Amino acid sequence: MAIQPRRSLLYMPGSNPRALDKARSLPADGLILDLEDAVAPDAKALAREQIVAALAEGGYGHRELLVRINALSTPWGPEDVKAIAAAGTPPHAVLIPKVSTADDVREAIAAFEAAGCPDSVEFWVMIETPLCILNIAEVTAAHPRLRGIVLGTSDLSKDTRVRHTPDRLGFMAALNLSVYGARANGLEVIDGVHLDLEDDAGLQAACEQGRDLGFDGKSLIHPKQIAAANKAFAPDAAELDQARAIIECFEQAQAEGKGVVVLNGRLVENLHVEEARRLLELGEAIAAIS
Repeated sequence: MAIQPRRSLLYMPGSNPRALDKARSLPADGLILDLEDAVAPDAKALAREQIVAALAEGGYGHRELLVRINALSTPWGPEDVKAIAAAGTPPHAVLIPKVSTADDVREAIAAFEAAGCPDSVEFWVMIETPLCILNIAEVTAAHPRLRGIVLGTSDLSKDTRVRHTPDRLGFMAALNLSVYGARANGLEVIDGVHLDLEDDAGLQAACEQGRDLGFDGKSLIHPKQIAAANKAFAPDAAELDQARAIIECFEQAQAEGKGVVVLNGRLVENLHVEEARRLLELGEAIAAIS
């Protein structure tokens, strides 16, 4: 499967038609059309209708479209399942919130399948409860249609009393375990949101930290955050040059029958070549949509 950039996934409230329209021109890699936290209870039905209409209208270009439903345990979740499963133009994926066990994941996906959801629709889950973190290995392996996970650090903070600090030290175990669970099962993994819209330096630091921890991208709450995420989660020119050098050096050494490959004093093994090729493919995919 070709790499799909997921540097920036922007939440867009389904109850705001102007936001749904504006999203068609934003440089985000993906959009989370939201029926859950960003929508007031009395606006849930309208948001559902507007998201289905926006999907039918299209015009979102390369942007990956996820719809975050309400949990099945809420009054709105079952209706969300019916509406999204029956949408004439389905989203690329459904994002399921508030899962804590593998059974929660399977139950939600089974509900969509029973409602006739097309096979083309993938599923993502929010990782946002303490029990989910403790069950992360089972949750990330719960279903073959599961494609990725999104960290919900705000809910984790509420449930654990972990405070939001610049270094995110209190979340580190959850962040690490989520990355490991995702990678062990071939899933994409997206970091949680940065809540302070006026803290540009903090956002940049959080994006860079998430990248270094192994995340594919960051979930966002405002369009002004897109540029920072797109920059942090994309390989820069120096990284791409280094990747090309690693591949060239390794292939030349193989052609010459050398058993040990050294580039600028550092040992180069096949695992470094694999990562170099991934970076180049990601760079090409980003260039194609820029």
